[in-house]
Amino acid sequence: MGAPVTIALDAMGGDHGPSVVIPAAALALIRHPGIRFILVGDAARIEAELSAHPTLAKKSEIVHTDVAVAMDAKPSQALRRGRWKSSMWLALEAVRDKHASAMVSAGNTGALVAMAKFCLKTIEGVDRPAIAAIWPTVEAECVVLDVGANVGADSRQLVEFTLMGAALARALFGMEKPSVGLLNIGVEEVKGVEEIKAAHAVLKEAPLPIRYHGFVEGDDVGQGVVDVVVTDGFTGNIALKTAEGTAKQIGAYLRAAMRRSFLARLGSVLAQGAFRALKEKMDPRQLNGGIFLGLNGIVVKSHGGTDATGFACAIDVAYDMASSGVVERLASDITGFHAKLELEGAA
Repeated sequence: MGAPVTIALDAMGGDHGPSVVIPAAALALIRHPGIRFILVGDAARIEAELSAHPTLAKKSEIVHTDVAVAMDAKPSQALRRGRWKSSMWLALEAVRDKHASAMVSAGNTGALVAMAKFCLKTIEGVDRPAIAAIWPTVEAECVVLDVGANVGADSRQLVEFTLMGAALARALFGMEKPSVGLLNIGVEEVKGVEEIKAAHAVLKEAPLPIRYHGFVEGDDVGQGVVDVVVTDGFTGNIALKTAEGTAKQIGAYLRAAMRRSFLARLGSVLAQGAFRALKEKMDPRQLNGGIFLGLNGIVVKSHGGTDATGFACAIDVAYDMASSGVVERLASDITGFHAKLELEGAA
């Protein structure tokens, strides 16, 4: 067995703070008995929640701070006021100083992006970090990035996102050469903005450790056409929120339909097993956790309003990434790619 994985948790982040973070850590500990935690936040509130989880208390260290980043704080303000002493910053610092293998926060996304980049720095050769999401598909799951770290992206950044997403797919899905597609408004090569077409041209020719599929459209994502879908953060975030909203809408339609008549209610009882499987497949909590890629450390962003089940899933993602060496693999891929570009340029 390898060394125990320690994860730093921003206990004050999100809408609920320790009342969700601590029960979530207890759930994650059941699934990963070797895990250890650094719980960062108001010690009195953390200890009050830990009193109900004695096993977790034995596996946890508390780092006290009474400063928390507000959910509506501007990233620049959070970075200026919350640096050095907020629960978010101290959890990131634990990763930077090698006291923890990863950190998880449900706090302010913009603040977390700014602080993570400032504290951990980007991997050499990476222009901007990206946030990746694990997306359910008809086939299995796929990686989609960027889903919110950057409003836009140029062709170089899209190629870097491709390498990041492929490294994550290898780590989490165990595939050596993931298939990758660029999200576009059509599959024809003449369609799309210039940045996407330029990235497409590079990916077609560059000797990368991927299987480049080409352009994919929005309806291809859920069909599992490729293992990794690459786009800019503006488009990716809209796609993510639209998919989550659609899942909730379908769930509401099904519940209403099953209550419409006696026969419908009877049918719902008979099909309980199938509906339970569908609910689990469509439950966004089961895939909670936006993964920051391109940093010298592992950072996972949980939804701010999630419950203990959702936050525990974000901890699971952090644990899997820490156990798989994804940061080291990504750094190697990025270094190799830029070395090849330099050789081709010299030639």
